[in-house]
Amino acid sequence: MDISTKLTFLEQFPLFESLSSDEKRTLTQMVEFKRVPRHEPVYSPGDASDKIFFLVKGTVKISSNYDDEREVIKGILHPLAMFGELGIVGEECRTDYARAMNGESQFFVLRLEDFTSLMKNNFKFSNAVLQMMGGRLRRAEDRLESLIFKDARARIIDFLKDSAGRQGRRIGIDELLVKHSLTQQDIANITGTSRQTVTSVLNDLKKSNLIHFTRRSFLIRDMAKLA
Repeated sequence: MDISTKLTFLEQFPLFESLSSDEKRTLTQMVEFKRVPRHEPVYSPGDASDKIFFLVKGTVKISSNYDDEREVIKGILHPLAMFGELGIVGEECRTDYARAMNGESQFFVLRLEDFTSLMKNNFKFSNAVLQMMGGRLRRAEDRLESLIFKDARARIIDFLKDSAGRQGRRIGIDELLVKHSLTQQDIANITGTSRQTVTSVLNDLKKSNLIHFTRRSFLIRDMAKLA
């Protein structure tokens, strides 16, 4: 990928808005463009946390696997997301998997030392990074609180509403369409429930005409009524 094309892609990332023109051009020389086929890992537990990734195309799943082989999905990332950034706060080795989902994922790779150098030399950029990481921490705390205090139905509804808020495309006046690449087991792994519970709750919401869903999308009829 040539420098001009790299620059066009990088300028789409909100995180880089605070960089000067010269810094953006320097960034194009620092990043490396990579592709990963579907279901293949971008990184795995034990890998060095010395790189940061910026998703250009495709969907990436961040997850952990435990001794009984249960998968806990910590995040589903879409284009213009940054991931693998915990090296900024001292992580030395990866503890999670990052995998391409149902199609090829394309992304830029930036060495951690180059990224932290940009932060040191640009206060606005450093502040933008801290705000972004603070937002992720708040969402992680919200998710933990949901797992502790909310029942399975409420957690699944929260997932639907959060997905609609992030990725939803308005259809008509009140309806929001969300296209996704998740199985019902994936939704269960995200919400800390079972596949059977996800199926039951989705069917109940469909019967109540609050949502409509297919294998690759769901339509929320009215966000205000989805409770």
